Order: sequence, then C-alpha cells, then structure tokens
Amino acid sequence: MGVNKSTLRTEEIEEIREDSLLFTQREIKKLYKRFKRLDKEEKGSINVEDFNQIPELSMNPMLPRIISIFDVNRDGQVNFKQFVKTLSAFHPKADKTDKIKILFKIYDINNDGFITRDEIETILTMMVGKNLTKEQISSIVEETLNEADVNGKGKLDYEDFKASIGKSGCNTENMLSISIHNSEL
Repeated sequence: MGVNKSTLRTEEIEEIREDSLLFTQREIKKLYKRFKRLDKEEKGSINVEDFNQIPELSMNPMLPRIISIFDVNRDGQVNFKQFVKTLSAFHPKADKTDKIKILFKIYDINNDGFITRDEIETILTMMVGKNLTKEQISSIVEETLNEADVNGKGKLDYEDFKASIGKSGCNTENMLSISIHNSEL
C-alpha cells in the first residue's frame, strides 16, 4: 500500500478514506508521515513497540491494551491501513458506539467477549497505579460489577458495558479522542 514510497498516491488516499470516512486527505497524509517516521526499517509496517514513540500514547498507562487493538492479527506488526482504521475510532468525530466498542476491547483482555472481575481489576490497577490500595481497587471492582452486571453473570457482556457507560454520565464526545491537527501523529 505505498508504504515503502515517500508519498501516497491519490488512489491510495481515497481507498483509505473509504475505509475511514472521518479523516480528511490532509489528515491521512499527516498520519502517513508519522507512520513513515515510525517505520524506520521501511518494511511497510511498524512493530507494536514503536507505539511508545507516539507522545499521545506513550504516557498512557493503558498503552499495552491500546496496542493490542491496533495489532488485529496478533503478529506484533501494524500496517498503515490497520493504523488508520484503528485511529479512526480515536477521531474526535468518531461514532460513540465505535468508541464504546474500543473501550470494551481494552477491558476484555482475553478477547472472549466478556469483561471479568479480574480484567476490571487489571485495567483499574493500570490506570491508578499505586494511588489506591488493593482493597480500594477490589471495592471499586465489586461496586462496578454490582451496578453493571444486570443478569448476575459475574461478568459483563458488551450490552452490560454499553448500558453502564450510558448510566455513568461519561462524556463520550471526548472519550478516547486524539486530535490529529495538534499532535505529532
């Protein structure tokens, strides 16, 4: 897909825009430049470790989970199309449902379609680090499950999670948004 060249052809940009209608031609070109800088070996893909070089992501304690979403085929490599497609969910104008799906995937560590008590605890620990005790984290996890697990399964499916996000009053407009205009991306 033109990654080993210095620029994208118009047809390639349009093909990418069809997959992700949120990005303008200018944004796709900017993303491509950033991708090229990350693809130091010029092999048309970047290693998942290269995501540490993206300032907007490198400081995020959830980086390992975010990376797992980019690496859709679990081979440790992300091509430009995967890069843009995943970033489209982080676009400020991305659909609320797409953002909630990405957030669900972040929590669903083992990719089984459910979020368990252990997964919530793992994610919460990643987010708060040592700022809360293990007991405080366990209490939050228990409260979260009690409120969100409407069928008493002991775990959350996507519908439980989506309903919980809706009830929580989260500002989904800004949730998981990265501005392409003002960033190094």
